[in-house]
Amino acid sequence: MTVVTDYEIDIRPVDARLDAPVVQQWLAAPKSAFWGMQELGVSEVADYLAEVSTHPRQDSWLGAVDGAPAFLAETYDPASVLLVGIHDALPGDLGMHVLVAPADGHGRHGLTDAVFAAVMRWCFDELGAERVVVEPDVRNERIAAKNARAGFRVLGEVEVPEGEHVKRANLSVCTRADFAASALGSLPDHERLG
Repeated sequence: MTVVTDYEIDIRPVDARLDAPVVQQWLAAPKSAFWGMQELGVSEVADYLAEVSTHPRQDSWLGAVDGAPAFLAETYDPASVLLVGIHDALPGDLGMHVLVAPADGHGRHGLTDAVFAAVMRWCFDELGAERVVVEPDVRNERIAAKNARAGFRVLGEVEVPEGEHVKRANLSVCTRADFAASALGSLPDHERLG
């Protein structure tokens, strides 16, 4: 299936205090359950965003679609954050998470594909990744399908510590070539990344 997108997508660093109210609403939505942050208040989300943004090996990014906040992306060094001892990171590996705002009642055709493609291009073109690494919960079928459309290959199931819990995750990787050959990698590049 080919999806054509005309969305204008901007990505910028998160401002923890400014962006926390909107990100908290996204995290509280039922579709965001796999993030495990549905119960957090605005100040707790602000603290979380500040912690990620000020960490030397992680970053948080807020994305806007057609001028309106629409997604959160996080990037991290899998050799020193989250996947230490779990993933044999290669030079150029970049870990990534993405959270798309829940639909406000009238979904927009192709929006999540456009956002995911923009985040992948951001990781490769702006952040210099050679390979993007993800570790979604094994039960998250929606993100598994999206990852496959972006060219990710599952390396295997791993256990990833998350606070007091352990997540069963599908450790997956996507090279520049994998993404370029994928359904999402072939989407037109109408995004403006700034």
